[in-house]
Amino acid sequence: MLVLSSPSGAGKTTIARELLARVPDLNMSVSATTRAPRPGEIDGQDYYFISDEKFNEMVENNEFLEHAMVFGNSYGTPSAPVFETLKQGKDVLFDVDWQGTQQLHGRAGDDVVRLFILPPSHDELEDRLRGRKLDSEEVISSRMAKAANEMAHYEEYDYIVINSKLEDSVQEVQMVLRAEHLRKSRRKGLYEFVRGLCDEENS
Repeated sequence: MLVLSSPSGAGKTTIARELLARVPDLNMSVSATTRAPRPGEIDGQDYYFISDEKFNEMVENNEFLEHAMVFGNSYGTPSAPVFETLKQGKDVLFDVDWQGTQQLHGRAGDDVVRLFILPPSHDELEDRLRGRKLDSEEVISSRMAKAANEMAHYEEYDYIVINSKLEDSVQEVQMVLRAEHLRKSRRKGLYEFVRGLCDEENS
């Protein structure tokens, strides 16, 4: 379970798309949200767009791995699709904020790898938000004000990537993913393999 977090505009969504295009057996976790779709977004692919009533019902039924209120809208990760993907031996990529990351880590512990993406500068972050042309000036100001609070949580993450150049950042995240696959605790059958090597040496 690979988590990418960043302040809005730092590039995590673009990095996530590049990872999904390059890394086999990596699947994006689709969040549910009560906000309205943005232009080009597809229900069930980008998000599950649901009502406040439906969201509250899912919370009461403990159907989310994590959920939070962000900029006046509710977001949550349905647990069933995530567990099904993991059972298939595939990795799951999460695009969530620090609150969601805390909840995921609280429930899944070492199965979660936490990576925070920082912008190269304050000015670059603001330029990227304006360049998207998705938000009003009021929303941009709100996102910039919240960015400092979000970035203050970087210490809660396992890895940090400063997104100056997209290609470099994508490669760094790929290296993290590869290194985590090589962790002793994730190598299924390693004990038996090493024991077999030792038995051959002693025979």
